[in-house]
Amino acid sequence: MPRLIVALVVVGALAAVFVLRPRTPAQAQAAVALTGDVTVAQGRLAGVPGRNPAITVFRGVPFAAPPVGDRRWRAPQPAPAWQGVRTAADFSPSCIQQIVDSRAPWTAEFMAHGAISEDCLYLNIWTPARLTIERRPVFVYLHGGANTEGSGSVPVYDGEGLASRGLVVVTINYRLGVFGFLAHPELTAESPDHASGNYGLLDQIAAVRWVKANIAAFGGDPERVTVAGQSAGASAVHNLTASPLARGLFTRAIAQSGSSLTTFGPGRALADQEADGVRFAAAKGASSLAALRAMSAGQVSAAIPVPAAGAEAPAPFRWTPVVDGYALPASVRDIFAAGQQNDVVTLTGTNADEYGASPQPTATVASFTAQARDRWGDEAAAFLALYPAKTDEAARLAANTSARDLARVSMYLWAIERAKTAQTPVYTYYWTHPLPGPGGDQYGAFHTSEVPYLLNTLSMSPRPFTALDHRLADLFSTYIVNFATSGDPNLTQPGPWRPVGPDNATTMAIGERSEVMPLTSSPEAFAFLRRAMAR
Repeated sequence: MPRLIVALVVVGALAAVFVLRPRTPAQAQAAVALTGDVTVAQGRLAGVPGRNPAITVFRGVPFAAPPVGDRRWRAPQPAPAWQGVRTAADFSPSCIQQIVDSRAPWTAEFMAHGAISEDCLYLNIWTPARLTIERRPVFVYLHGGANTEGSGSVPVYDGEGLASRGLVVVTINYRLGVFGFLAHPELTAESPDHASGNYGLLDQIAAVRWVKANIAAFGGDPERVTVAGQSAGASAVHNLTASPLARGLFTRAIAQSGSSLTTFGPGRALADQEADGVRFAAAKGASSLAALRAMSAGQVSAAIPVPAAGAEAPAPFRWTPVVDGYALPASVRDIFAAGQQNDVVTLTGTNADEYGASPQPTATVASFTAQARDRWGDEAAAFLALYPAKTDEAARLAANTSARDLARVSMYLWAIERAKTAQTPVYTYYWTHPLPGPGGDQYGAFHTSEVPYLLNTLSMSPRPFTALDHRLADLFSTYIVNFATSGDPNLTQPGPWRPVGPDNATTMAIGERSEVMPLTSSPEAFAFLRRAMAR
């Protein structure tokens, strides 16, 4: 396969083209200045100016009733109305989680900070609209964090970067950990939908439904809503695409470095998740659901004591979405295979160093060979011929190269499989630029490192960014704005970034060299991985 290289020269700031629907004369007469005081279903909201005075920000907007007391472990209920004007100046508390300042390689700007509470179902809106009648593209961002941490107020998720480029940006909170994903036979029995365990997913759906119903008041277009997310947030995007409850709520999807086919995605049977719930209740000393609900949030979230010396440690609890027969009638894989998903144009991608610049720094010829035999079985010899490892140093290089090839081919195969039952295209990207700062050489283009570029939030980080970093943020965020606006990320029409298809085994590399590139290090590697992974 000849290497296809289409260089994209980025000089200075890149301007996105924003498609705003023309107004009729009657609409023009009805246009009202968006001064920070808007009306939504629950009442009036007063926003505040952003750091950029052209942006109005509404923080801590309730999209559901507080999930406390008897509403703990129930589907989200509508937010109550309020009297007068509610000031939307401050972020709400994050959903309950363990708050840490940093965790290498993630520095403070990637972490949730401040108060936590069960009362956490709020969203935040950044709008550049000056008139309520404007209809700008809407971008809803779902945070990552393995379903156990994260928040819509994490600094690198700040919406001002994309709002400054024309989008109405929304970030949300959703219930996490045991509060978001506990299943239990008693919960299933009391549910009118005969389901339990997907409260965090139902929160996400409720938030997007609120956006669909109310975003026009902020100058957003309810017919052009993009849902996007990274890691567990990307899995959430796939879950929303698969869920019948989210049908018609959005038209485009962006999934960064995550999938519902991974650990963070659904696939567990409800009975298995319920068994975990029974085990959790027993570990908490709760003999019934009522006893669990009677506990304080701190008691529920407190760590379970380590067993006495010599005792067998219990299996860890998996707080993840579940096939409940309601929000997810089947696994995401099966829903897509049957063509029952929400058919929306999709952009997805991965990073060059998801697990670090050298994911196997201690690899040896022996360990790499053993892994190949374990992973590929009778195909191991063919794999090792493509990724030779005659020395330990070569083994480390081969481990890295093969991991990167595998990630890109996995994206391709998912897109090809999806195309069998979908009419909309899939675009894929590959982020290669190392994030500067602490541990840059060690971590490279690590998991989550693309976020401040994609969201145009370099200003929220103290890292030593260069002119190249700012050009890449301009480039990546322009791709995102174009995609949210029209469903096509290309800078020009026609553009070099083509949707994945049987005749297009390429992806868009974004980094020091931003160009269309083959999926693998060689045509032979692509042929092998495509064949071996499809078995």
